[in-house]
Amino acid sequence: MHKDQDIAGTKLGMWLFLYTEIMLFGGLFILYAAYFSRYTDDFITGGKELQLAFGAVNTLLLLVSSFAVAASITAVEKKTLKPAVIFLVSAFVMGGIFLVNKYFEWGAKFHHGIYPNSPDMASGPPGRNIFFGLYYVITGLHGLHIIIGMVLLGICTFMVIKKRIHAEDYVVLENSGLYWHLVDIIWIFIFPLYYLVI
Repeated sequence: MHKDQDIAGTKLGMWLFLYTEIMLFGGLFILYAAYFSRYTDDFITGGKELQLAFGAVNTLLLLVSSFAVAASITAVEKKTLKPAVIFLVSAFVMGGIFLVNKYFEWGAKFHHGIYPNSPDMASGPPGRNIFFGLYYVITGLHGLHIIIGMVLLGICTFMVIKKRIHAEDYVVLENSGLYWHLVDIIWIFIFPLYYLVI
């Protein structure tokens, strides 16, 4: 019974942590909405400067990776640890590809002078400057969460291999999965706000 209480407490703690993450990004999304209502045309123009292909590929990567993480939990429950490792490694790799895509996307923007306080941004309309300022803050913060999630997936993979995560005790994997799903959900909001803004 004591172990069950520990597991319940661990899960509750994770949900409370995720709530703070939702509040953080929720506040940024509200800030985006406030500026969008003031600089609608500049935001739409800024959105057209982003590459839809990058955003679409990254969305697909995170959706498939979330499925892989969920599948790894199911595999552990069924006591098939090898597929669990394969699913976790797949999710980890997809997170890495996401970051590589973001690196090239940011690199292209910097190459074209689209970065905070650049001469191009300073001389342009204020709404465009705010749009890209928020773009770097929100996608950068999200990228940091991807890195944290990948670390958690790496730890879980190691624990599955060492059989520290197994059918009788996989709360660490469940909580890491919840974190990864949250990162996915946050991107589902980011994608239309920036890449599909009209």
